[in-house]
Amino acid sequence: MDTDFSKFFKTYEGLLNTADTAFDRVKTQHPECVKCEVRCADCCHALFDLTLIEALYINHHFNKKFQGTARERLLERANAADRKIYKIKRKAFQDHEDGKSDEAILTEIALERVRCPLLNEHDQCDLYDHRPVTCRIYGIPTAIGGKGHTCGKSAFAQGKSYPTMNMDAIYEILYHISTELAAQIQSRYKVADLLVPLSMAMLTDYNEEYLGVGKTEEKNPCEIEHS
Repeated sequence: MDTDFSKFFKTYEGLLNTADTAFDRVKTQHPECVKCEVRCADCCHALFDLTLIEALYINHHFNKKFQGTARERLLERANAADRKIYKIKRKAFQDHEDGKSDEAILTEIALERVRCPLLNEHDQCDLYDHRPVTCRIYGIPTAIGGKGHTCGKSAFAQGKSYPTMNMDAIYEILYHISTELAAQIQSRYKVADLLVPLSMAMLTDYNEEYLGVGKTEEKNPCEIEHS
């Protein structure tokens, strides 16, 4: 599409730099606790969703870098991963409808493992320089809703105090960037509320119709059921 997202990408890249700086600081202060190393792909099997700005950024750099057979191979991986994620989410929704607690559902989801389609045969990321925030801070302590989380491979001791990344603040910034982007393109949809797995970000054609740019009334992508 013709819409220029470069201004928003630059703002987002500032947040990526902040995440990288925070990770490096914790790794420097607690090198014995951070176990991240080349070809450690634990984080590349975790389930998480991307905000609109993250999804557009991944989509842009994926389309820019990959063409031909390599692109088709990655899209096949993305399609397989996306279908598996959809089944996991559908089960979670059904569990919620059946009365299972949100905490129990989230615990089960956290145990699910889905290989990222960008993780290559050498257990390295094919789009490493443009990886999402979540990938960049995985391995250091984080907090979501006041609850702490650490990588299972790390050596951070329970009960001790460590520098912690406030993910609620990160998500708020991501949502703010996405909201400003949606306002800039004058989308008639609530696209800033979209949350999608990385696989779907690779597969989606973020054209003007999908983003709701223009006057033609089309179905809101937020309401489109994954098939």
